[in-house]
Amino acid sequence: MTLQDKLAALGQEGKALLATNFYNFETLSGVLQAANATGQPVILQLSESSIHYLGLKVAAAMARAALETYEVQGWLHLDHGSSVEIAHRCLDAGFDSVMIDASEQPYSENVKTTLEVVKLAEQYKANVEAELGYVAKLGQEQSSIYTQPEEAKRFVDETGINALAIAIGSAHGFYKETPKLQLELLSRIHEATPAALVLHGSSGIPDDQLREAIKRGITKVNLATETKNMFMKTLQEVLRNNEEIDLRKVFPVATASVVKLITQKLNVVSPA
Repeated sequence: MTLQDKLAALGQEGKALLATNFYNFETLSGVLQAANATGQPVILQLSESSIHYLGLKVAAAMARAALETYEVQGWLHLDHGSSVEIAHRCLDAGFDSVMIDASEQPYSENVKTTLEVVKLAEQYKANVEAELGYVAKLGQEQSSIYTQPEEAKRFVDETGINALAIAIGSAHGFYKETPKLQLELLSRIHEATPAALVLHGSSGIPDDQLREAIKRGITKVNLATETKNMFMKTLQEVLRNNEEIDLRKVFPVATASVVKLITQKLNVVSPA
């Protein structure tokens, strides 16, 4: 099943997929152990930074092999692609889905760049995600510039994208205070466009808000910051006053913490 078909089906059911970034074998293993244990499908995401770190071919091959090994239904997605070139490279590498993020460009440029990727992805029958509005990235100030329903409809109609990341009060990274999603606005956006709606920056959003956002039309929930934070904080604790040099003994403890986190998130986002 293609990712676009899966998202469409979930949208009809009022459900969502968890899309989680991975950074190495350990975080990938943790995500898929949780998915296997809960029997839930997942989207595996790679940012450009992770692609540079792991290497595109290695990362894609590792993800595919791991999905098969852990017997999990899943899709491989480029998260926040900054150019048509990186989207093309990922599609050639067998990605099921790519995100082109030109949201910081003027509206007309966002449309132009996104449309180029959509036309490219048609050759691969791949899912395309784009972003409209201001979802603060790491280091940026959070803002109250939200995606508007009319503009969302126009953007989807003009580009033909399958999925749309919207700004409704979330942000990437850690929150300075508990976020409050604009749920009524989400409902209006959902009514305005048939595109699968994506929530970026779910790390730190209370579970009740996530559940309500899914009921109101979110079908893809992105998770990144909490995953790497959980892995690294656990690893740091394990290594404190520890002279162990065998990474095969210390990494599994950090991986286990990722399993616990992702299991909890899957039970919120995709309850059995």
